Amino acid sequence: MTEVPDHHAMLRVAIDEARRGLAEGGIPIGAAIFTRSGELLGAGHNRRIQESDPSVHAETDAFRKAGRQHGYRDKIMVTTLSPCWYCSGLVRQFGIGTVIVGESVNFPGGIEWLRENGVEVIDLGSQECVRMLADYIGRNPEVWNEDIGRECDVADPPAKDPQACRSRP
Repeated sequence: MTEVPDHHAMLRVAIDEARRGLAEGGIPIGAAIFTRSGELLGAGHNRRIQESDPSVHAETDAFRKAGRQHGYRDKIMVTTLSPCWYCSGLVRQFGIGTVIVGESVNFPGGIEWLRENGVEVIDLGSQECVRMLADYIGRNPEVWNEDIGRECDVADPPAKDPQACRSRP
């Protein structure tokens, strides 16, 4: 019988990465990739601000740090926040079998699409993850809107309400 890994312990790795990113001045989103047995392959955090590179999301950072794998169906992606469409595409492109999400309150991302396409998605509903990102969004709404692809009306002062901006087409 296969032992089920501790999802909360796996999320702790991603949370530690998110806090590392926040300490560096970035957006507090962390991720990690594990084997089904719980072996850590790679961990990373959102470094879009630190590196001025819009492609360095937490999931892509962890994916790169995990290195080449012979297959991904048996891998577990753990992330503090529901993956955006870009990172959901990475999960689908490489066939990652399971995604564990710390929270989907601040941003629902593509988890329903992942589920519809056969990916097992487990949302742990972590209040620690919700609070960490909500606090960041409250202090940095412009950066958050940029991160999720929302444009604010340039004639208005920067929107304090992320919902006041529109998604890019």
